[in-house]
Amino acid sequence: MNQFKKITCLGFMAVTFLIACNNQQTAVPKETDSSPVTAGEMDRTSLPIKEPARQLYKELNAVNAKAPARFDVKAPEGAPNVLVVLIDDIGFGASAAFGGPIQMPTLDKLAANGLKYNRFHTTALCSPTRVALLTGYNHHSNNAGSIMETGTAFPGNTGVRPQSITPMAEVLRQNGFSTAAFGKYHETPPWEISVSGSLDRWPTHSGFDKFYGFIGGETNQWSPLVYDGTTQVEQSKDPNYHFTTDMTNNAISWVRFQQALTPEKPFFMYFATGACHAPHHAPKEWIDKYKGKFDAGWDKLREETLARQKQLGLVPQNVKLATKPTDIKDWDKLTNDERRLFAHQMETYAGFAEHTDNEVGRLVSAIEDLGELDNTLILYVVGDNGASAEGQMNGMFNEMTYFNGVPETVPDMLKHINEWGGPSTYPHMAAGWAVALDAPFAWTKQVASDFGGTRNGMVAHWPKGIKAKGEVRSQFTHVIDIAPTVFEATHIPAPKTVDGIAQDPIEGTSFLYSFDDGAAKEKHTVQYFEMFGNRAIYSEGWYARTLHRAAWNQKPYQTLETDPWELFNSTEDFSLATNVAAQNPEKLNALQALFMSEAEKYHVLPIDDRLLIRTDAKAVGRPTVMDDRTSVTFGEGMKGMGVDIFISTRNTSYTITADVDVKANGNGVLVCQGGRFGGFSFYVKGGKPVFTYNYLGLQSFQIASAQVLKPGKHTLVYDFKYDGGGPGKGGIGVITIDGTKAGEGRIEKTQAGIFSVDDLADIGTDEGTWVANYGSEAKFNGKLNKVTLKTNK
Repeated sequence: MNQFKKITCLGFMAVTFLIACNNQQTAVPKETDSSPVTAGEMDRTSLPIKEPARQLYKELNAVNAKAPARFDVKAPEGAPNVLVVLIDDIGFGASAAFGGPIQMPTLDKLAANGLKYNRFHTTALCSPTRVALLTGYNHHSNNAGSIMETGTAFPGNTGVRPQSITPMAEVLRQNGFSTAAFGKYHETPPWEISVSGSLDRWPTHSGFDKFYGFIGGETNQWSPLVYDGTTQVEQSKDPNYHFTTDMTNNAISWVRFQQALTPEKPFFMYFATGACHAPHHAPKEWIDKYKGKFDAGWDKLREETLARQKQLGLVPQNVKLATKPTDIKDWDKLTNDERRLFAHQMETYAGFAEHTDNEVGRLVSAIEDLGELDNTLILYVVGDNGASAEGQMNGMFNEMTYFNGVPETVPDMLKHINEWGGPSTYPHMAAGWAVALDAPFAWTKQVASDFGGTRNGMVAHWPKGIKAKGEVRSQFTHVIDIAPTVFEATHIPAPKTVDGIAQDPIEGTSFLYSFDDGAAKEKHTVQYFEMFGNRAIYSEGWYARTLHRAAWNQKPYQTLETDPWELFNSTEDFSLATNVAAQNPEKLNALQALFMSEAEKYHVLPIDDRLLIRTDAKAVGRPTVMDDRTSVTFGEGMKGMGVDIFISTRNTSYTITADVDVKANGNGVLVCQGGRFGGFSFYVKGGKPVFTYNYLGLQSFQIASAQVLKPGKHTLVYDFKYDGGGPGKGGIGVITIDGTKAGEGRIEKTQAGIFSVDDLADIGTDEGTWVANYGSEAKFNGKLNKVTLKTNK
């Protein structure tokens, strides 16, 4: 019977097909008005672009009617592809293209066939620059007055992008572009980086069809925590793996795929490398290229860089070096050991940067091979801020020591000099190099009131849209100008409404006018700067500022109310070397008033100059997933949980209880947080429960059971009694098996601060670098029913 039904159905389908073919040959459909809405007729100021009203029909038979043209939003005719490249933590005077010591041939090539901008500015810090770039609005307008991890409850600093601002990628996507982002994002609030979301501020919910990269502020280039969309990617086992190469491979694959399928559809790609942010990780052969090149030190490098900048026509001939901060020692007064260590730190950084530019070159070559280079607007932004002085005076073997208030000594770091930049290190460089790489300016990343923190080189390349080649543009420009420039180049307006919500007027100014007119009068004439109390105002060449705190200091020089102000004529004083406040008191007063007006307008006020305390979510009113919970039960497979997601065991007593079903010779992780450079892990090895506390990769404390687990179900407990008496103290740990003590030991000290920003908490495995040596595999080989953590807070 079933077979008969099947044959009957197939026969009916065949007859239906023949009838349809016959009707197609004989029927004459009636003409109806089905003219498509052309790209030029679309109202692009309201998103999503409204589709035409659906047509009504009186005709019964579809073969006698004509279907309307399909509504399809296409990009404006001739709109170029757009590639925005953003390098991390690299100063104005770093690349050879802008007079520096680091060879970046891709940047050189694009500059020779395009334009260099020598008065382009950022916000002085990671997240704020990125949100400003991708929206066209100031960072405080985006509620990103600082990095997302230091958000507060005040408007301008909440870390949550307002509904009245829509990212450029979303605007382009809804106007017919394919969109993709690769590399570092650092715009998602940390408490939203989990399956519970909200996902609204993840890249793929912020306008990008495709995302491949990391969400936080930095990553281990050898062992990164990577997402494809919102899904965590399994760690690569390739011994030669490096994230910059991986993200480039994925970017090339995506653009080839996109162009193969829809060559008529323009693309927007945001390619934001994790380099050159710490940790400074580079293949050894790239580091070796710079061996001995920095032995003369940072003072000599500043002088040489300025001389090259003058030779290249990047700065006026009368420019002098701004005075170096007094905290930075003269190179010739350092010890031999200091010079040896510091020179190699810089060799590593330079190799990291050149390696990164090489990967950018592979991407550009892929676009050229597709025949799309001539009509691709490339904006190569050499830095989201100035070079970083967060490595303090001596640099660091493990950057996490800074976040835990543990200083590293030169003798200790020299023990690792031959490993520097490799997988066993998580390094940063001495602050003196940051000052040198920001030449001719004096200050660094975080110092928003000095051009060393905010002035970055930028190259624009677009053969079809820029006639000038190899020229320098000196109009004042800012990172908020990128989005409006892209909008003008693509003939797409900034939207007035999105999803029925009125949009704030875009705050940046297009610099497209400067492409073929180097003498054009600058259009961006007023711009405020502020970061952690360092603040300034630019107005038609005049620049008033106050230096509130250096990047290497946790405390400010003075209070916000008593900060002294300086005044510079930046049109004549490129490097901000000469304070003319005493000669122009009225101008200074006017600019101070202008700053307060702009600060109020763009949600800069009130200014919060607190630093490390802002990493404490509860202290500043920032949400966390755990909030005040003291107990949480996890299941196997939960992984990648950051400090704002996972329950905190810092500076307190706690208990871990694991219900397991163990195999013979059980092995693997029950729960862990952190990795090689600091963390803890409760695991089974060789059938025995073990707890390891890895103190900053410097010292390991291990408590192991003497008893081997029999196959079957068990309750394994690790109980830690904290000594108390302040943060970072030790305590006693006890392991029990089914209620019977099996091991006990003392942990002499613990980390007061975070373990890592990318080696996070995992259940049933240890993704990323390992906290301890588990043998051949970190994944638990039995059945992990549940793990409960309880803290005594």
